[in-house]
Amino acid sequence: MSAAIDERPAIRAGRTPTVVRLLVLATFVVILNETIMINAIPRLMVSMKITEQSAQWVTTAFMLTMAAVIPVTGWFLQRVTTRQAYAMAMGVFIAGTVLSAVAPSFGVLLLGRIVQAAGTAVMLPLLMTSLMIVVPEHDRGRVMGNVSLAISVAPALGPAVSGLILQAGSWRLLFVAVLPIAALVTVFGLRKMDNISEPQASSIDWLSVGVAALGFGGLVYGLSLFGEGAGRIGPGIGIVLAGVVTITVFVVRQLKLQRGGEPLMDMRILGNRAYGLSLLLMSIGFLAMLGSMILLPLYLQNLRGLSPLETGLLVMPGGLAMGLLGPTVGKVFDRYGSRPLVLPGSIATMLALAGFTQVSLTMPYWQVLGLHALLMVSLAATFTPVFTLGLGGLPPHLYSHGSSMLGTMQQVAAAFGTALVVTVMSARTSHLVADGVAAVPAQVSGMRLAFGVATALAVVTIVVAAKLPRRVAGAGTREHGGGGTLPAAEEAPVAPVQRHGAQTTVQGDEGP
Repeated sequence: MSAAIDERPAIRAGRTPTVVRLLVLATFVVILNETIMINAIPRLMVSMKITEQSAQWVTTAFMLTMAAVIPVTGWFLQRVTTRQAYAMAMGVFIAGTVLSAVAPSFGVLLLGRIVQAAGTAVMLPLLMTSLMIVVPEHDRGRVMGNVSLAISVAPALGPAVSGLILQAGSWRLLFVAVLPIAALVTVFGLRKMDNISEPQASSIDWLSVGVAALGFGGLVYGLSLFGEGAGRIGPGIGIVLAGVVTITVFVVRQLKLQRGGEPLMDMRILGNRAYGLSLLLMSIGFLAMLGSMILLPLYLQNLRGLSPLETGLLVMPGGLAMGLLGPTVGKVFDRYGSRPLVLPGSIATMLALAGFTQVSLTMPYWQVLGLHALLMVSLAATFTPVFTLGLGGLPPHLYSHGSSMLGTMQQVAAAFGTALVVTVMSARTSHLVADGVAAVPAQVSGMRLAFGVATALAVVTIVVAAKLPRRVAGAGTREHGGGGTLPAAEEAPVAPVQRHGAQTTVQGDEGP
């Protein structure tokens, strides 16, 4: 037994632990920042005297950094305490925010965004790992539903919030507004947060770090080139293929390290059927969501003439509905399992995307709002159970690796979704224009086809959802020093938890 044991207050059933509440608040702040620059592109082009392609790098660089850093978080979170990880992540994020706010040139702004992304990359895996450690299995769905408030509402609010702030002045105000909020959240969190795990001394394989950064970063960068015009598709394909080859080298390296060393990302998580299916479903669902988030602003602003603020306000109800329904979805999952949620949610997602294949220059705005709300609510019914089911099927010492993999695949899915829909739309539009069709009808047709591709991918989620178990067998057990297990129905939710290396034990209960 370790000499240092983390004693914490009792965790009452039905109550979200303080550490999770604080991490949700901090994650909301940093994820809000991820989409807050979307509406600032035109103003940034004028202020910095740069092209649209260059301005898009404020988002691309963020995604690239996230993809490169997240694979390292599994190892990092095992090396430090909760407070240390929180302080470092928020400190780096704040430093990047300050640098972005005062950036004298576009290069410095990009550097600030990269620093911001490095801090953001740690927060979501830290939140997920902490939740799995401190929340009893029978209550995880409810708490994971609360987490969805940060994950889904923040990106939905980003464009609308930025639209309001930009009415008041420069794009720099976007960072100035975030800075005091992030500082207050950091100070308050450090005052109230307890450590929930004991750091484990371990070495790091720097070859794996470099290969992961090149592989996942290269894959995201290559995919991002697809949306920059036909001239960039060739280089994009080459970089994507190089990224895939490098990721393959990374996987082989991790499999080798598992046999006698310490892998950067433990690939044994993919051997768990529930986790593997959950990862696949989440990736495709996230791809469909991000694809629609790219297409809808293009449709509403370029073809229907709405302002960025009006566009943000139109899609905000869907994002809010997704987040606010999260706790209810979590409670349903805790009581009935995944089947009443994931399969109907996947079917409704497909129907919503199919509805968008009928977009036109005269489609009523209430219909656009309704389809978007249906899509977001359907994804809410899918994501919360999938996150909970996937991570719940892993042993405690693999939680950080499972969270890291989920975060990495989110970034890859976001890049792939964006590249796919933009490429399909652009190719269809160009083909029709070459055949003599007017530009606007051609673009409408391109959007319809892009939504059709997203719909076809959503059909795959239905197939995967049908294979998911209702609950994970043995997910309600906790490991004990004596080797016994404690069924979820008999688990004592009010007992203080101890953390011994890779094991989580419930103090005062030795199991049956």
